[in-house]
Parts: sequence; structure tokens; C-alpha cells
Amino acid sequence: MAAAKVPPELARRAAELRAALEHHNHLYHVLDAPEIPDAEFDRLMQALRALEAECPALVDATSPTQRVGAAPVKAFGEVRHRLPMLSLDNAFSTEEVTAFDRRVRERLGEEGEVTYNCEPKMDGLAISVSYVEGVLQQAATRGDGTTGEDVTHNVRTIPSAPLRLRGQGWPALLEVRGEVFMPVAGFEDFNLRAAAAGEKTFVNPRNAAAGSLRQLDPRITASRPLQVVFYAVGVVEGVDPASPLPARHHEMMDRLADWGLPVSAQRSVVEGVEGLIGYYEAMGRKRPDLAFQIDGVVYKVDEFALQERLGFVSRAPRWAVAHKFPAEEALTIVRDVEWQVGRTGAITPVARLEPVFVGGVTVSNATLHNIDELRRKDVRVGDTVVMRRAGDVIPEVARVVLERRPEDTAEVLLPTACPVCASPVARDEGEAIARCTGGLYCAAQRKEALKHFASRRAMDIQGLGTEIVEQLVDTGLVRTPADLYRLAAEQIQGLERMGEKSATKLHQSIADSRSTTLPRFLFALGIRNVGEATALQLAEHFRALPALRDATEAQVQEVPDIGPVIARQVHEFFRSSHNMEVVDALLEGGIHWPALPPREAKASLPLAGKTFVLTGTLPTMTREEAGEMIRSLGGKVSGSVSKKTDYVVAGADAGSKLTKAEELGVKVIGEEELKAVCVSVTPP
Repeated sequence: MAAAKVPPELARRAAELRAALEHHNHLYHVLDAPEIPDAEFDRLMQALRALEAECPALVDATSPTQRVGAAPVKAFGEVRHRLPMLSLDNAFSTEEVTAFDRRVRERLGEEGEVTYNCEPKMDGLAISVSYVEGVLQQAATRGDGTTGEDVTHNVRTIPSAPLRLRGQGWPALLEVRGEVFMPVAGFEDFNLRAAAAGEKTFVNPRNAAAGSLRQLDPRITASRPLQVVFYAVGVVEGVDPASPLPARHHEMMDRLADWGLPVSAQRSVVEGVEGLIGYYEAMGRKRPDLAFQIDGVVYKVDEFALQERLGFVSRAPRWAVAHKFPAEEALTIVRDVEWQVGRTGAITPVARLEPVFVGGVTVSNATLHNIDELRRKDVRVGDTVVMRRAGDVIPEVARVVLERRPEDTAEVLLPTACPVCASPVARDEGEAIARCTGGLYCAAQRKEALKHFASRRAMDIQGLGTEIVEQLVDTGLVRTPADLYRLAAEQIQGLERMGEKSATKLHQSIADSRSTTLPRFLFALGIRNVGEATALQLAEHFRALPALRDATEAQVQEVPDIGPVIARQVHEFFRSSHNMEVVDALLEGGIHWPALPPREAKASLPLAGKTFVLTGTLPTMTREEAGEMIRSLGGKVSGSVSKKTDYVVAGADAGSKLTKAEELGVKVIGEEELKAVCVSVTPP
């Protein structure tokens, strides 16, 4: 059916009204500099609504009238971030900021001062918004950094989030990262109205913003006073050659502002560590008078080329740090001190408190870390203590108010028996942490060990969450990870809130996890201090499980980056008869992995000396699977593209790494070519 014809005069008038509304919306919500009264803005909006009602063919998704046009959704969809949304490392003191600046200069080999961009750290909900050909296409929450929730329909209702970019020269695809927040005045007004109506109120603006954005009905979100500010650029594609992107962060923020995207008005460019501390102190003085809540400031190396040279460590960039403000404090009373048991048997003292409101949340529990920390602070039942939210996040007991201590208090002692399984508690010489010696026989350790064993980066048993693990252990169906592979679908179905379909899926997921890799298996075993990187190093060094099991402590210490403590812990794990019973049972249960060639033959492997970078979504395998295949053949997988990169393996929606590869002339291949390279004796 042909599209309805729009009379030219109506189209012209609609365009004029939209341009005027977008202009005044930007002045009001982004620049805080309105030119017209609210009544005049409403008159323009009503005129546009009337025009679109007269001629429905005029309506499109970018019209200001459509900010609340979507119907409620049944559930949030998942969005996989093409470029992970990383978190930042924190600094809480001048010394830590000085150390951050020193590390930056040492890595860059800079003798002079480094230029940084500084900006407030908004206390809201992290968001990613993508614009295609200048039009808002998708918005997602940060989630776990890799996968977030699709909240496009709600972000479209936020007045300061442009539905269409202003100006010109923007890329074909522009992904921007920012923070959705609720201004303090809007938060207070919202709570007053909610309380008057007998509705739920929020404890702080951050919770209000998060709760408002995660509404299934966008009309509810639209009724909340939300704003957004952007602080970074993610995936960018199709850059206009006539308008190349800036080379520095502060210039990129200026460019975003030109395109109508709200950015922080408190940004500043400074030199060296003195500039960083000066900005922090200035923002600390301004903090009480800001229209929004902040919990610190963020420092970023300003030049993008230097950011790339610095790279990342774990899940945080080396070129940025969040400098947190001192936490809020409050007084409360310790009602009890209990001992919790963790996955590795660590016995941790936890203070049970008279509930107290501090830092925007009600706190009733706080970790005391270990017996030495407990003794150092001398926390006792009945004490009045100063509570603090460290970094505005983790509740901690700052100190005891000795003047208020009751006369009958007694020192809290380390238990001699595990509070869960009654096994003896032991503490190695020189260690702050005491541990239950019950191992996997301790129910608390079993539960935590099973959760770790099933986690995505370990055995990746999808559907085996906390509630299922709790039931499996409590009912006696599972005592060790090996018992998982003996479960029948009918036994799983017998658990609470577990239907036939869900039970069948979980049973199949357990069966599928039998096929794994040696590094994943070693990581899944939960050996103390053996994370993913150490598990990979152990696998690559010993090449086979029997060699690692039989290794002496000295031989384990020969593995690169493994010191005497971890070497002893690995050696002791494989000397434990109970641990070996579990390992043998797992192998008998069918767990297997591709054999790795002997270490001396690694240099002759097909991909020895070759460096790969993976980007985008591959057709039939995950990037983790592709990386494992590359490493098994002697290749190296890197997270960044450089002149030393041999291949960039690009899948669908490949981003900046593909662009960088094309700029450097690095060979780009797809999944099929990767497979061809991996089975070839001589890589093409």
C-alpha cells in the first residue's frame, strides 16, 4: 500500500514546530537556559499534536510527541554490549591518586606531567545509547558489563536524551555512555507527591533513578524527573572523513555537546597530580550546592592515543580512576557478632547492627573482615560504633565509641569449631584469615564451591543459580560438584519451583558442561588464589592434569608469575585425598577436554608466535571458544590491536578494533578463515 501523501504546507509547519520544540527542549533540559515560559512550550506541543492528529502520516519516531508513545513491555530484552562497559578502579586518598599518576607516567615513559580530563562521578545508573544515522535506536543498562537490559522505550521518555542528534558530521553509528540520574529537587518533589498519595517512596536519588528507568510501562518512567549526562563514547562506525573525531577526551565531549548530547558542565582539563587534587578539592566544596548527587570525581588521561597505549587491567582501564569522597557516617549499636563461612572456608566475623540509615541506605550488617581487624577495632556486642559506607558502597565499622561501652562487654573470640559443620578452625601462621578445615564436607563451603563451579567462566552450567544450589545441598542430592553429573532430570524436577521444561534444560546444561577445557576445569575446582589467569598459566605450563597433580611445590613455583604462597596452595590441593576423590569422580562423570601437546612441542604448534584479536559476534562460536581454540594451538589472544597483531578475527557488529586493524593494515579474517588457519600446519 502506498504511503499517504502529506500536503507540503502541513509538512513544512510540522518541521517548524518540531525544530522549535527540540530547540527549546535542549535549552531547558540540557543547557538550563530556557528562553520561553512553560506555557508557550506547551502551546507549541499542542499545536504539533493537533497537526499530527489531522495528518497521521506526519508522525515518526523522532517527533517530540512520541517520547511516551510506546506500549508497556512484558519483560526487558537483553542487549549484549559490543564493547564491554567496564568499571573503574577507586582511589580514596591523595596517596592513591599520586600512585595512579605515577603508574601512568611510568607506563608511558613520560617524565613531565600528564594531561587529564576531570569530571564529577554522577551517582545514578550507567547507560549506553546508540544513534544510527543520528536517530536514537537503542538504549541499554550496564548490567554485568557484558550484557544489559534493553530500556530503549524508557530512555526515549527522558527529555534531555535527544531523539535525533543536532548539527552535522556525526558517525553513521555513535554509541555514547552516560548516567541516568534524578536531580535532588526532582527527587524530593517526587517523594513528597508519592507520600501524599500513599505510594512507595525512594531512599535516595540513585535508587529512584534506577527504579524509574526499569519500569515496564514507559508512561511511568516519563512521569519521573529523570535526566541523563554522557561521559564517554563506545562503538563508533562510519566516521565522516570531512569531520574526523577529536584526538582528546575533552574535545570529544565538546563534540557531543555540539550534537545535542548533554555532558557535564563541571568538566575540567588539568595537568599532573596537583591538578587532579585541586579539582577534587574544588568539587568537594561545590558538592553540597550541586543540583545532583555525586560520590566522587573521575580522572581520565585526556589523549586517546595514550589511553590506548595504557590499555586495561582485568575489567578496568589503566588510564582512569574514580576518586571517591569521604563516606557518610552514623552511630548505631552492635547487637551480635556472627561468623560466616566462605567458599574457601574463610571464617569472617559479621556485625549484626541496630538498623541505621547511612549514605542513603539502611544498614543492618557489616563485615569485620578478619580476627585481626576485629581485635584491632575491639568491636564487642553492645558497643556503640561509627558506621561508614566505604566509597559510598560497602558498609563498615569505622570505630568504637569507647565512652559509650557498657561495663559488661566481653572480647569476641575466634571460634575453635566451624559454626556450620563443627569442623576445627585453623589459622596458618602469618595469615589474617582463619578457615574451617571441613572442606567440601562443610555445607557452607559446598554451596559456595558449587556456585563457583557452575559460573559462566568456569563450567558454565546455565540455570544452576543460587536457589537451585541451596536446594540441592539442603536436600542432600549434591555434596560435591561430581554429584551434579549423577543427577537425573526427575530429581531436578522435584525441587521447588522447578517445572519439567526447566529441569530438562538444566539437566542438558549439566551434560553439555562435560566438554570443557583444562584451564576452565582448573579454575572451576576453586583452588585458593587460582583465578582464570593462573589456571591458564598452570594449564599451559603442565599441559596435562596428571603432570600438575604429580608436581612438587617447587615445580609449581616454576610457572611464570606464581610465587611460593600460591605454589603451596596448589600443591596442597592436589595432595588432599578428599580433593582427589572429587577430581577423580568428575573425570569418571565424563568431564573431558582437548589434549594439549607437550610443552616442548608448543613452539612448533601451527599458531606459535601469532597474535590474534577477536571482535564482534562470530556465527557459530563465542569469542571465549575461539580464544581457547587459538591458545590450544600455541597462539596468543590480545585485547587490543597493534602493529604486532597478526590477525583480527571479526564477526558481526565489529567495532573500533576492526577500524584500527584497517588503519594499521592488519589482516582481517572471519570465523571460517580462522578455522582454516587453525587446522593448517602453516598459517596463510
